[in-house]
Amino acid sequence: MARLDKPAEAARSAPSIPGTSFRVDRRAIDVIVWVLLLTMPVWLNWIGGYTQLGSRVLILALAAMSLNFLLGYTGVLSFGHAAYFGLGGYGVGLTLKYLLPNTLVGMAVGIATAVVAAAILGLLIVRLRGIYFAMVTIAFGQVFYFIAYRWNNVTGGDDGLSGWNRLPINLGFTKIDILNNDLAFYYTVLFCFAVSVGIMALLLRSPFGRTLLAIRENERRARFLGIPVDRHIWLSWLISCSFCSLAGTLYALLNNFADPHDLRWDQSGEFVIMAVLGGMRSFWGPLIGSAIFVVLQDYISSRTDNWESFIGLFFVLIVLFFPRGVLGMIRRKTTQ
Repeated sequence: MARLDKPAEAARSAPSIPGTSFRVDRRAIDVIVWVLLLTMPVWLNWIGGYTQLGSRVLILALAAMSLNFLLGYTGVLSFGHAAYFGLGGYGVGLTLKYLLPNTLVGMAVGIATAVVAAAILGLLIVRLRGIYFAMVTIAFGQVFYFIAYRWNNVTGGDDGLSGWNRLPINLGFTKIDILNNDLAFYYTVLFCFAVSVGIMALLLRSPFGRTLLAIRENERRARFLGIPVDRHIWLSWLISCSFCSLAGTLYALLNNFADPHDLRWDQSGEFVIMAVLGGMRSFWGPLIGSAIFVVLQDYISSRTDNWESFIGLFFVLIVLFFPRGVLGMIRRKTTQ
């Protein structure tokens, strides 16, 4: 009997084939994603798209992935991320228009403004959970929206902040012309996206990231183990808002315009839709969701003014029949 038990225990302790194939598939997915992103300006034009559409996909994907850092990996839902997305946009726009004609300085001001706001407000809401946390984030986000909407002399009010343009990036030894070159701007966005995604991946694979997963799965047990839950949620919130503000600065530079709509709660809802659509508990899910959302929006809005109804119907169908999102559905099919 002892002879039979030892092989059984050895079999249970040995690595399984599905686990090995999953690791290989994950590396393969990473390679495929980066190859597609690096070559997007080429194949996107082949299928009838345009370079600015690719830049928009990347920027909104960064915003959705930053929200997913908080929602998918920490388990906290925010409907106020548009506030920090918009603060980043208005920060870079106001800097370029009124203070200093320097793109990098403008981006730094926009991100710093959003980070300070997120740090202060995060301390006020970090103890809230569930629907209460989500509703308070909406309330604070709407405060920033109405400031931008009403402060006509500075922000342009409902008309938005215009009269400024993105400028070439001066690195000292060279200049990157993103003013009139959409391709250069795309790869500038891709560089920011790659750095941000790399940092998020490292954080999620660190002990800090594992702690966030523990909080998501069982907050009460995490507290029992001595984990300072509120501090970790505040840090996750701050990191998430920081990357979202970076996306906001890039979005304003893409359009040479800062829109008060970018601060409104329904923009936050679009980030949530992108994350859920692609798969909010997967790393690349929000990227897939943003690509689907942006392309559908661009295609349908060019044919009807009622495009939001079609997007809403599509989202409802995804939630009903594929609750794990597109990437979750693909993984489920491949493991069957």
